[in-house]
Amino acid sequence: MKVIAINGSARKDGNTAIIIEKIFDELKKENIETELIQLSGDNIQGCIGCGGCFKNKDKKCVFKNDIVNECIEKMIEADGIILGSPVYFADVTANMKALLERIGMVSIANENLFKHKAGSAVVAVRRGGDMHAFDTMNYFLHCTQMYSVGGTYWNMVRGKEIGEVLNDAEGMENMKSIGENMAWILNKINK
Repeated sequence: MKVIAINGSARKDGNTAIIIEKIFDELKKENIETELIQLSGDNIQGCIGCGGCFKNKDKKCVFKNDIVNECIEKMIEADGIILGSPVYFADVTANMKALLERIGMVSIANENLFKHKAGSAVVAVRRGGDMHAFDTMNYFLHCTQMYSVGGTYWNMVRGKEIGEVLNDAEGMENMKSIGENMAWILNKINK
């Protein structure tokens, strides 16, 4: 089994990556393979509603100049998907939003590519806007018919500077719970 995580942060190996790695720690205990894809350094264009994915039905976005098709391919192969983003102006990053738009349309155009996969959304936040960012990614999980994996509370951890999320004991414990819960559901789904 394999879980792919997509880190929407502009900061490579920042707080969002740290909280995803906490989830990965639990998955690895259950011998579940993990892979982190970081969108830092990428410039992802949003969906333009061209309908090319509905016409072609090739499990790809017609735009091939960024990481989106690579993400789609890896998500198709994965059993579980984690979406992570810091909060930028009370929502996910522009790259994460653009990615969700395009992979969502490709999924729908190709008979729901991610249906029945386990999914979880996690947020690294300095202070506020976390619920809106969390909701944005959860709407994607819902619309793509994935099983949403939660923890012991809302899936967010607080911290501004890189590493400060480690000081949020309750948030980090929740990431541990998400990893345990995702491992459990993947083991049930893949029996």
